[in-house]
Amino acid sequence: MQLKFNRKYSDPIDGENLSEQLEHSVQKNDFFQKSVRTLLQFVQDFSLDLKDIRSDEFKLNVSKLSDIFEDEKKLAKIRKRFAKDKRSIADYIDLHKKYLGDRECEFKDIIEILTKAMVTLDSENRQYNRKLLQQTEKFEQITFLDDIKKIKQALIQEIEQIRETVKKKQSRDSVKLDSLSKQVEALNSQLEKARTESVTDGLTGIYNRKAFDERIDKLVKQNAISRSPFSLLMLDIDDFKKINDNHGHQTGDRVIMAVINKCRQSIRSGDFLARYGGEEFALIMPGASLKNAVKKANAVCKSVAATRYCLDDVPGSPTLSVTISIGVSYLEKADTATAITQRADKALYAAKTAGKNCVFSELDAA
Repeated sequence: MQLKFNRKYSDPIDGENLSEQLEHSVQKNDFFQKSVRTLLQFVQDFSLDLKDIRSDEFKLNVSKLSDIFEDEKKLAKIRKRFAKDKRSIADYIDLHKKYLGDRECEFKDIIEILTKAMVTLDSENRQYNRKLLQQTEKFEQITFLDDIKKIKQALIQEIEQIRETVKKKQSRDSVKLDSLSKQVEALNSQLEKARTESVTDGLTGIYNRKAFDERIDKLVKQNAISRSPFSLLMLDIDDFKKINDNHGHQTGDRVIMAVINKCRQSIRSGDFLARYGGEEFALIMPGASLKNAVKKANAVCKSVAATRYCLDDVPGSPTLSVTISIGVSYLEKADTATAITQRADKALYAAKTAGKNCVFSELDAA
């Protein structure tokens, strides 16, 4: 049997051309991947921080989708996740539009109320002006008097009337302005209180886990667009369960507060300190290298260990020694929030394993 070969399949492959095509495809894939992540970051930033439409949940889902584009190697899984999330993104955008539309209607109602208030005020002003006009007419009548003494007396009376009219209007306006000012001040105070409480830890007064997640996610996304590195410290109080078991939870809370105060004394004004959970804390140091962050961590660790903490406020009361362990990581160019946090946690675990009361960097734990 004679075999026939198709020339189209038997021609030699141009290896150099194929290599160039592959390199071009890799570059395009890298560009598209970064573009998608950047666009998803823009979508997150565009979304308003509104509890009513679950903005936090939406931003978290978009962040996870962005991470999948970065980390997932299987195209089928990326397609499946994107098909699921694009519908939820569209639904959120519709919800976002509806929310803004509803708020616009509310603003229109407020404008209508203010307009009516202005009409009322305008009516009062017209009455005021009318009264002044009547008094000016009386001035004109006074000029017709022949006796200068009568003119003088009439002028004095009318001037007193004008003064009284002006004082009454000033008093009414002052009451209204004070009332409006107090209402605005109360609203601003309530809004600021609500905003602060949503990102603040109730016990320590520092930022909470929610605030930490938002801050580190934002910094990582910014770094993907323009290089802005930072170091992350994960701090944990050693043998904290024993402190609670032996001395009670109130003492445990006092220890947490004492450690936080020590940390505050050592960090920079631009650093971000948050309670990550329980007796664990996170410190973000913008612009700090891994070396400098480890140096700072060692200083904090020694400062905490060198201090004796009173169990009670009474002078001469028993004291307690406390130590902490710290893990340090540094943001790499293509990092994710999850990755840098996991490396810091891994370094913290290594510090615990090594005997506690020490600092390990991600390089030490590798």
